[in-house]
Amino acid sequence: MSGEKAGRPDVDELSPELLQTAAGTFGILAATVRLHIVWLLAQGERDVGSLAEQVGATVQAVSQHLAKLRLAGLVQARREGRHQVYLVNDPHLAMVVQEMVAHLRSPAKKSGARRGLSA
Repeated sequence: MSGEKAGRPDVDELSPELLQTAAGTFGILAATVRLHIVWLLAQGERDVGSLAEQVGATVQAVSQHLAKLRLAGLVQARREGRHQVYLVNDPHLAMVVQEMVAHLRSPAKKSGARRGLSA
């Protein structure tokens, strides 16, 4: 098929390292609370107290999740007075999370179960 695969131009090959990094990022986001935190931070900056209130978890639990997200480079913090304010480190990540939530909220998705996913 000289230069085309299934009617599409050649797509750059994915390196094992890139796939591993992507899988690691999705793995970090697989925890419901961390995904909720990233979704909230995609809407705007927040401190740990407001995040805890909005996700329905303790400040300590949210702090631990934020530490994992920071270690993975997905969120960052900055000092604002006596508070640490958190924000998504990469606008592309915010967009991916927002798009997934919007996609799953669409009426077409509510009508039937998603294949391969357990409740």
